[in-house]
Amino acid sequence: MSIEDLTTGLEKPPAKLALEGAALFLDLDGTLAPIAERPEAVRPDARRNGLLADLARRMNGRIAVVSGRALDDVDRILEGRVTCVAAIHGLIRRDARGVVGEAAPHPGLTAARKAIAEFVAADSRLLMEDKALSLTLHYRLAPDRAQEAVDLAERLATLTGLTLQPGDMVMELRTPGASKGDALRAFMREPPFQGARPIFLGDDMTDEHGFFAARQLGGYGVLVGPPRRTAASYRMENVAATLAWLEQTR
Repeated sequence: MSIEDLTTGLEKPPAKLALEGAALFLDLDGTLAPIAERPEAVRPDARRNGLLADLARRMNGRIAVVSGRALDDVDRILEGRVTCVAAIHGLIRRDARGVVGEAAPHPGLTAARKAIAEFVAADSRLLMEDKALSLTLHYRLAPDRAQEAVDLAERLATLTGLTLQPGDMVMELRTPGASKGDALRAFMREPPFQGARPIFLGDDMTDEHGFFAARQLGGYGVLVGPPRRTAASYRMENVAATLAWLEQTR
């Protein structure tokens, strides 16, 4: 994906979702659930989880959640309603049979884990989220430490060879490997997704690979949130708009 593949100024929402022949790929935080100050604050929601279960049934399983969260955390929030999940941006993937495949952790995580733990220990507003294959430094509650957090993550990425993945008030250092776009492509090669039209919904820069992959395979991406340069074809305003759109199906 290159900058030439991105567009700007999206305002148009997608048409009413037609389930026949579609395959849904959904980010979690910022798309299906509002972003919280701390990751553990996102909890199960009856409306959302009931909707996902209903869509999975009506689409014969052609729905997957593609998230930066760990697999067990996705299952906690969604109460196991979605079988197909790509976790940690695609480094872990559970297919329609329930089979889980995952990358091996990068050796650089050990040194990065120690350095980030020391950094957050002195400020209770900072948080390290350890997902085994990646480490996320959260500074949403400490915006005044943002530059320090960014500098540390960039330095560790250079020293360790870990992939640096910036997010919304987070810096993630992860094992190099699959992206969200790679996860979408892997699902699309397997039943029940084969031959369907992929639709990818997401809110941040980690979702751009998913938007691009969906477009390459004859589908489209939907950006959730403010307009920006993106490979998505449509845009919706927020999580509430996402849930409303998913409910208005035919």
